[in-house]
This record gives sequence, C-alpha cells and structure tokens, in this order.
Amino acid sequence: MSKVTKTVNRELRAVRPVSLGELASPARLVPADTPLADIDRTFRAERGLRSIVVHDGNRFALLSREHVEYTLTGRLGYGRGLHVRSTAAQMMSANSFSLPGHLELGHAAQRILTLPEESRYRDVLVLTDSGPGVVSVSQLFERLSADFRYAALHDSLTGLANRRQLEERGSTFTAADLAGVAVLFIDLDGFKAVNDTFGHRAGDEVLVGFADRLRGLMRPADVLARLGGDEFAALLVNVTEAQALDVANRVVLHAAAPFASDGHSLHLSASVGVSMAVDVVDELELSQLDALLRHADGAMIKAKKSGKRQVARLDGKGAAPITRNALIRRRLAAAFESETFALNYQPQLNLVTGECTAVEALLRWHDKVLGEVSPAEFIPIFELSGDIHRIGEWVIDQACAQARRWLDAGEPRSIAINVSPLQLAARTVVPQVLAALATHRVPPGLLQVEITEGSEITDLPRAIGQLQALRDAGLSIALDDYGTGYSSLAMLRDLPLTTVKIDKTFIDTIENSPQDALLVGGVIDTAHALGLRVTAEGVERAGQLHLLRAMGCDTAQGYLISRPVPAHLVPAVQSCVSEGC
Repeated sequence: MSKVTKTVNRELRAVRPVSLGELASPARLVPADTPLADIDRTFRAERGLRSIVVHDGNRFALLSREHVEYTLTGRLGYGRGLHVRSTAAQMMSANSFSLPGHLELGHAAQRILTLPEESRYRDVLVLTDSGPGVVSVSQLFERLSADFRYAALHDSLTGLANRRQLEERGSTFTAADLAGVAVLFIDLDGFKAVNDTFGHRAGDEVLVGFADRLRGLMRPADVLARLGGDEFAALLVNVTEAQALDVANRVVLHAAAPFASDGHSLHLSASVGVSMAVDVVDELELSQLDALLRHADGAMIKAKKSGKRQVARLDGKGAAPITRNALIRRRLAAAFESETFALNYQPQLNLVTGECTAVEALLRWHDKVLGEVSPAEFIPIFELSGDIHRIGEWVIDQACAQARRWLDAGEPRSIAINVSPLQLAARTVVPQVLAALATHRVPPGLLQVEITEGSEITDLPRAIGQLQALRDAGLSIALDDYGTGYSSLAMLRDLPLTTVKIDKTFIDTIENSPQDALLVGGVIDTAHALGLRVTAEGVERAGQLHLLRAMGCDTAQGYLISRPVPAHLVPAVQSCVSEGC
C-alpha cells in the first residue's frame, strides 16, 4: 500500500472507530471492598448508569444494574437483608467476560456471538492500556452496520464516494432542483501508461493524489465520486453553466501538475465532459442523474477525440444513449406480444455439499431493434408505467413451470425470483405465487422470493405481512444485495427472512482487503446467529471461494460457478465443481 493511501486510510480511521477500545466509554470504577448497599444506592441515584466496574488490584469485573437489582431483590424479597454485609468483591465472577481494547470491531462481534444467548446482549468490559471501559452490544453492532454502509458507498482506494452513493444523491433531486445541477465526467489521459511502465502501486498513488486535488476544487455540497479505474465524476449543485465550466477548466489545470512517485515525476492530463440540466430536458421523467452522466460521458469522449487535456460539451450532439432510453419506452409496449422476454438461470453452489440444487431466475429481453436490453434499463420503466405487476406475474409463472420440468426430470432445483417493492405494496405477490405453485404442482419449498435491501419499501408493515404469508406457505425469503442499502441490521431483525445474500461489492475485495474480509466474516457469523443462511454473490475467482468456505458461507453465486444461462444449459446438479469451482 502506498504512503498516500495509508494517509487517507489513517484519516478515515480518525473519524470512524475501528477497535473496541476506541468505541468504549470510560468505566465507573469502585473498589472490591465497596459495600453492595452503596452500589445499590449509586444505581438508584443515577438512573442512566447501566453498569460499573469492580477492581481488585489488577483484576476487573463488570457489574450490571440488572444483576445487582436481581441479587438484592431475591426470590422471596429478602435479598437486601441477606446481603446487608456483602461487598462488591463477592459479586465478582471468576469467569467475568472481557475483551481487549485493541480487538477490531468485527472480531469482537464474532467473540460475542459465541457466548451463550443469555449473556450475548449484556454490556462488554473492555480492557485498554488507559484503563477499563464499557461498550454496549447494540452500540457495537450499530457501528459495524455503519461501517458496512460506509464501505458500500465509498471507494476503498481514494475514500471518495462511489457510483452507488452518487446515484443515491442524484435520486433525491426533483425536476426543479436540476436547474442548478451540473455533472463533470473526468478521465485521466495517459493513466494506462503509468500502470504499464511504473506498476500498479504508482498508479494507485496517482489516483489518490488526483482525488486529493479534486477535493480541493469542490464545495461541501458537491459530490465527488470515483466511478472506477481512472474515471471520476463530480455532481455540482447550485451552479451556473459558467461556474461549472470554470470548475472543469481548473480540473484540467490541476491534473497537468506532475505527480511524484518513488522519485519519479509522472506527467498526465485530464479530459472533462460537462453536462447541464438543459442538456437532458426531455429525459427528466426517466432518470435525472443517469441522463446527466451519460451526456457528460459523451462530452468527455468528445474532449478526448479533440486532442485530450480539455473541456467539452455535447451541444445537442452525440446523445445516442439518451435516445436509446426513449426507444426502450416505446418498444416495451410490444414486448409482451412479441414474446421477446425470457428467463435465464444462474446456479448457486452449495459450499458444503458441492452441489448446485438452487438457481436464481433472471429476466432477459432481446429486442429485434434494440438488441439485448439490460434489466437496469427496462425495470425502472416498468415500475414507472405500472407494468411491473404484469411482468412480475409472468416471471412467477415461468419459474414455477421450469421448477416442475426439473422436478419431472429427477433433478429438482429451488428457484429464486426477484420481487419489486411495488408488487409487495400492491399485495399481488402472495395470490400470484400460490396460484402458480398450485397450477404447476410445485412444492413451495422449491421457490424463493428475493427482495433487494436498497429498494425503497414505502410500506414496511404491509411488506412484512406479504413476506410472512409466503414464509408461512413454505417459501424461503432472501434479502438481496445485503450491505448496500439502509438499516441493514433492522432489515435482518424485522423481515421474515431465511437467507441473506452479500453484495458483490464486498466479495470483490475479500482476497486483498482484510477490512472487507472481516466485514464479510462478521455478516456470515451474525446471520448464522440469527438462524439465517448466507449466499455470496459475484464470486469470480477460486481464491474468493476458498475464503468463503473458510468463513462458513453456505452458498456462492457468480461467474466462477456459472453465468446466467437458459434452462437447458444449466449444469447438472453434481457437475458444478468439476466445471471450474
């Protein structure tokens, strides 16, 4: 890791506790010879005090309000009389649970989850060089959830926002807000030559250094993101066209200054594309930020073609991606009649048995005019038009029909189907699923419903009711893309789940990022403690699969195992491992 990268990571560490000692609060200490009656009076006087720490020389033990009250009450109400001469020392257990302050939060959570259930939710005694501290279990897991959320929304190398965070911010804009919004699409010229000549370490130093330069050009209200590789984007708010162009020109100027790396002076430049709301006035009903990004991307390509190291606008030309979206909306109307939709199936590998007895059904659309159309393009349009209910019912029926065919062939497989929050809100999912299962005579255990954590569930109680009805009918329920949405722990607690699917974002880096590996291991342990199975998404390398097995992950899904394929190309149940896993 480069010095610059380490500096960025230290800055992130400074504002986000990573060890148990950093998270713990100083403890209230009392000597071991303190009368128990005095401790009782202290708790009565300070209603917010949850626990104290008893010390006897170098020995420490946590004494909770709950334990003191239980001891002094006694079964027959004579506790205070029986303990009138008792001291704190008599309350100290030889098996008092404590953890060292240097322990990372994920490791601490794993240790806590190994405790008996009756002890798992108590405060934890933390021993540090500066003295004992106390941390609540809820505080620890809330911090882990926040860290997981932070990692999902930030680039691990530069600490900038990532594309997901940029999209989330853009989704909050109304048409009125866009009047003062600009997007800069920034690409470093000559970056590949740096990697090829000086190595990826030098390349990382350049990216981190360039990110620092970009930070200095932005205001607090702006969003600066790394999209991947040497591509960056800036979302500028409350700016005029002249102000946006000025920022873009300063980006070009700052990129031209040499970057220092291991005694070398590296010279690069930047090409910047700029888009304003006026560029996408006809596309606001589809996707505000996506349209701006696409225009800015097209403008950046124009800048590169014009000689690089400059700023460009499309000026109404080169908007083919935006035109494609309008054509998608028109072609969707005829898609059902032309029967151009199809389901592909991506196998899931059971990491214990080595079999592929489960698949995920993925909707595909091949149009004779548009060619292959991504679900990311047409699903949002379906949700806007209300056709999501129609296509959702079709997917349920087709999946159940395929489950029947596999059952008849003697190779039963469970099939996971994705469900939109709009389907849950409309209360159409339960009757549609039960009807399809009955029509095709499919056991409910062969169907799994997946909901996406990042999806906006506007009526959570209603959604929970729908999912619970499916669970009661014998189906399994999976939370997809775990770690990328809001209130992760609340989702695990509130929804009637059977499975958690960890997002590909985290699986991508577990081989070379101890932090991400720790987070993934913590999620697996937490899910298992709650009685849930865990599926890892996006597994593409054998090293990832090896680590996931070691972590106790239940199933894995990704290109290493199989790409999504038509039903007749799905590998046999027993053949997954032999085909590359």
